[in-house]
Amino acid sequence: MTAVSDRVFLGTSGWSYKEWIGPFYSKEDKSMLRAYSRVFKTVEIDSTFYRYPSKGTVMGWTRYSPEGFVYAAKLPGLITHEKKLSLAKGVEEDLKKFVELMEPLWLSGKLGCMLIQLPPRFDYRLEELESFFKILPTQIRFAVEFRERSWMRPETWDLLKKFRVAYTIVDEPLLPPEMHLTSDIAYFRWHGRGVRSWYDYQYKAEELEPWVPKIRETTEKVNKVYGYFNNHYHGYAVENCLQVLEMLGVLDGAQAEAKKKVEGHFKTSSVVKESKLEAFLRPEQSDLENLLRTFIDTGRLERAARIGDDELKIEHETPQRIVALIRDYHIVVDFENKKILHDCADWSKSVPAKRFCKHIGKLFLRLEQKKAKETLEQIRRQTEQWRFEQYTSA
Repeated sequence: MTAVSDRVFLGTSGWSYKEWIGPFYSKEDKSMLRAYSRVFKTVEIDSTFYRYPSKGTVMGWTRYSPEGFVYAAKLPGLITHEKKLSLAKGVEEDLKKFVELMEPLWLSGKLGCMLIQLPPRFDYRLEELESFFKILPTQIRFAVEFRERSWMRPETWDLLKKFRVAYTIVDEPLLPPEMHLTSDIAYFRWHGRGVRSWYDYQYKAEELEPWVPKIRETTEKVNKVYGYFNNHYHGYAVENCLQVLEMLGVLDGAQAEAKKKVEGHFKTSSVVKESKLEAFLRPEQSDLENLLRTFIDTGRLERAARIGDDELKIEHETPQRIVALIRDYHIVVDFENKKILHDCADWSKSVPAKRFCKHIGKLFLRLEQKKAKETLEQIRRQTEQWRFEQYTSA
């Protein structure tokens, strides 16, 4: 084993994706985590951003992963996005609760790092960030991911070095892919380079190759390197991560087999996916389909197309507002205030990434074509201004 393989931990952001059955998992895999950990030696837990895990869930992560397997975990969005690190809003107690829940992973040596992902509108506020850093437990390593360019300045790097918090080196549309090492660990995240959505993106080999010398150089300056591919749609993250491991010269047998499987899948899947959609979409909807693909993955778009027109009831439609019912779910598109409100479970998971569920997809397939395309174009151009929110009857 080389020094690189001992110190570099590359994986994906999350592992429990139904879309990965086929390209990565087989239908016979009873546990996705077990199947995943046979190939990779690290994963970033994405689900902790949306809700606190139960004690049993954390114990399961600890018990059902092999020795030497390492997790990174995102702080709950309650702390970073809703309360925006504000001590006045009680984030110290929220953080303490989360750290205590994750203690089994830390005690077992399986917790490599916790990720503090800041929201896009959290601009340069050095004192607020320092106040939060002061309450971080020192026994755990942390990384911070910025989504706003105003943080890219020397004062930021000095603060991170003071508290030994790693700067998250990113590949994405919002920030430049700058290298800043501020801790004894390094943290990389590859989000993708799509316009909408970033994550529905399949890296080409020539886009990944420049990262290899950067990773190698980093291993000489820090103790551990963690890196995660967040372009999880369709299983692209699996393929791209394995490609980088191969470029680093550390691909093992199980990984080589997985790489062969996922690449073989992608060689044939594009034709299959197109033919499936053609069976449900009308010819005049082809342009609309291309627009929808910036907001919804192929699987959800196929399921949207299968929903019967009689299952969607548009109760109110004006130039300012659309109100609809689909099965037992509500949809409101508020053009004046640039909001989409909905209440299915899949929507709640899609909101942070501003992705559509199948119900929203169905609404746009059902709308008059010109209106649907104009709305999607507007949302695409003004993504930061549009809000995706939970519908409440109140």
